[in-house]
Amino acid sequence: MDQSRAPVLQALADYSRKDRLGYTPPGHKQGRGVDSRALDVMGADVFRSDVLMMSGLDDRAMGGGVLSEAERLMAEAVDADHAFFSTCGSSLSVKTCIITVARPGQKLLVSRNAHKSVVAGLIISGVEPVWVHPRWDAHWQWAYPPGPDEVAEGFSRAPDAMGMLLITPTDYGTCAAIKATADVCHEHGKPLIVDEAWGAHLPFHPDLPSWAMDAGADLCVTSVHKMGAGLEQSSVYQLQGDLVDPRVLSMRADLLDTTSPSCLVYAALDGWRRQMVEHGHGLLDRALRLNADIRQRLGALVTVVGRDDVVGPGRADDHDPSKVVMDLSDCGVSGYTAADWLREHHHVDVGLADHRRVAAQITIADDETTADRLVTAIADLVAHLDDLPAAKPVDIPDPGQLELEQAMTPREAFFADATHVPAREAVGRVCAETISPYPPGVPAALPGEVITQPVVDYLLSGHAAGMFLPDPTDSDLSTIRVVER
Repeated sequence: MDQSRAPVLQALADYSRKDRLGYTPPGHKQGRGVDSRALDVMGADVFRSDVLMMSGLDDRAMGGGVLSEAERLMAEAVDADHAFFSTCGSSLSVKTCIITVARPGQKLLVSRNAHKSVVAGLIISGVEPVWVHPRWDAHWQWAYPPGPDEVAEGFSRAPDAMGMLLITPTDYGTCAAIKATADVCHEHGKPLIVDEAWGAHLPFHPDLPSWAMDAGADLCVTSVHKMGAGLEQSSVYQLQGDLVDPRVLSMRADLLDTTSPSCLVYAALDGWRRQMVEHGHGLLDRALRLNADIRQRLGALVTVVGRDDVVGPGRADDHDPSKVVMDLSDCGVSGYTAADWLREHHHVDVGLADHRRVAAQITIADDETTADRLVTAIADLVAHLDDLPAAKPVDIPDPGQLELEQAMTPREAFFADATHVPAREAVGRVCAETISPYPPGVPAALPGEVITQPVVDYLLSGHAAGMFLPDPTDSDLSTIRVVER
């Protein structure tokens, strides 16, 4: 295909050039009805480009094939058989993959370091998860994706599982052995779904970790807004091989997708794909060189986690350097405090902050100016450590204590009769809600799991230290929602 084409962008240009007049949504009519104060902040071009797809960019029967051509171009660009655009983020895309591979009541192997959106997919679908536990690193106090041996063991426990859902890279840049895991799944005749939300850039440079399609996965979900140049909520899920029917995947997607997709998101996806095909290697070359320089400069100030720290037997199988993780435990401050200080004093926002770390992602959008600003901010943070409150202790469970008993399926527990009990009285009860420290949004407890004392201690001490818990029904975590006895 002609990868220099960008059909959605071209359709937008044609719409404006032909001076089309719509008596359709959106009601702002290309910005004519928007308050001038909103235009001053958002810009007129945002609204001018916010056009309906059907009977807008394309005709009423979508006969121009604007979107379908853009998706075919994307599939070819990333070595997939099919690509599907989503304007509802990878949260929707991963749900689509779950309900395509497994039906209500069927089993699916799922890496327990899954994002809360995966848990939501299990609740909506009624699919029964068979948890494959990740590898735990006691030194860094984080989890790596499970390896192929753990996946094989999962199939031995559940030979009727319909497939496997693997999360890689993690929010910390650690990666799984996708090819070996895909081989295990295919030996059982089952597909591998890879939630590669943080990996949109991976297909476009050989020095980055393996891209899921090249490594043999059947389905792959990417959040282009994370590491690519897409707008927020832009996601693509790709398919290859014959273990998943693309017609069924499309039908299942239609069940969840919005009927009013944003052509702004589609257009940005279209433009990003063309940019990466034509210039991605060079752009990523520059970003990787910049990344190495940033790591060296930051390493003189704080502990910067590198490939040698995380890759090896029993740990990660690969590492994406694009995530610059800074461990502040030797500095005596928490990542929560550091993130707040950087935002207040330098107007610098980090994407991840936990009890001992912050992380900055380096993309093709960064340059020497943004690099200098990050390094200057971290240097100033270090210079003001004596002014910052000491990190409060967080009771991190031992590895085995993170593997909770699944007494009910997530769907059964989520919709069961439930009550709230004081957090410390929830020990031994079945959780009826999702409790996810965010970021990275991996649940510490999810519906159907039996709550333990170490998990309660972890959540309460984490909350006191600054941990953000967006999803419990009691945001203060003074109570936890549990299934009625």
